[in-house]
Amino acid sequence: MAATRTPPPVRSKGVGGVRPRQASPQALAIGGGIAVVVVIAIVLAVVLGGGSKSSNLKGLPGTGTCTWTGALDGACDANNLFKGIPQQGLVLGRPSAPVEMEMFIDVQCPICQRYEVESLPTIVNKYIKTGKVQLHMQPWAFIGGAGSQSFSGRLGLIAATFQNKGFEYAKVLYDNQGPEDSGWLTSDEMALIASSVNGLNMAKWSQAVNGSSAKTIASTVDKLATQKSVSGTPTVFIGPASGKLHDIMPPGYAPTLQITEQALDKALSNA
Repeated sequence: MAATRTPPPVRSKGVGGVRPRQASPQALAIGGGIAVVVVIAIVLAVVLGGGSKSSNLKGLPGTGTCTWTGALDGACDANNLFKGIPQQGLVLGRPSAPVEMEMFIDVQCPICQRYEVESLPTIVNKYIKTGKVQLHMQPWAFIGGAGSQSFSGRLGLIAATFQNKGFEYAKVLYDNQGPEDSGWLTSDEMALIASSVNGLNMAKWSQAVNGSSAKTIASTVDKLATQKSVSGTPTVFIGPASGKLHDIMPPGYAPTLQITEQALDKALSNA
C-alpha cells in the first residue's frame, strides 16, 4: 500500500518563502539580538494592530448570519456543512461514535487551510455526520511565536466554541485565510468572521474573546500539544473512542484525505 500511495505534502509557501509543516529548527535557535528585535516588533504589532483586543462591532449584525451583506465568501456553505451535527465546545459529532479523530490546527497555517478546504468536508459528510467518528479540534499556535496572530487569532475561534459554533467559525476563517504572518487576522477581521456564523451572538462572542476561559483553553491545548509531541500543523490523531490515539503521519508530513480515510477505516474495522 505504501508503494502506491501519493506522497503527502511537506511544505507550503508563506510569507518569506517556503515553510515546512513543523517549526524550523533555525527559527527556534535565533540569536539573542535578533530575538529581541523580533519581540519588539511583535509587541508593536499587537499594540498598534489591536491583537486580540475587543473589536468594534459597529456595522455588524447583533447575531451572525451568512446572508448579511458583509458576510465573508463561502460563509453559507461553511455553515451548512455542520448543520444538524451535534457540537459541544471543541467537539463535533455524536458521543456514541466508536472512533475519535483529534486535529491540531493553527489559524495562520496554509496547509491547515488546504486540509480544511479540500479534505474536511468529505470527512464530515462521510464519517462524522453518519455517527461513525467524533472530531476533537485543538486550536494550537506556533507560527510567529508568542504574541503573533496565531496566538491572538485562535481566541476568536475558541470564543465561538462557547456557543457551539467553533467549527463554523474555523471553516469561514480558513475559506478566507490571508497570507501567513502578514497581519491579516486583526480583531476586526475576527469579528467579521464571527458575524458570518449563523446564530452567533456577537456581544457574547466579543466578551469571550478576551475572557479568562478562552485563554485557559488555549493554554490547555498548548500543554496537550507538548504532551503529545506535536511538532507542526495540521497534525491528526485517530483511534478508538476513549482509547489511545495515534498520529497518522510521520514527523514533518501533513495528512492527506486519502491517508486520513485509510486511518479512519482501519480504526472503524477494529472498533
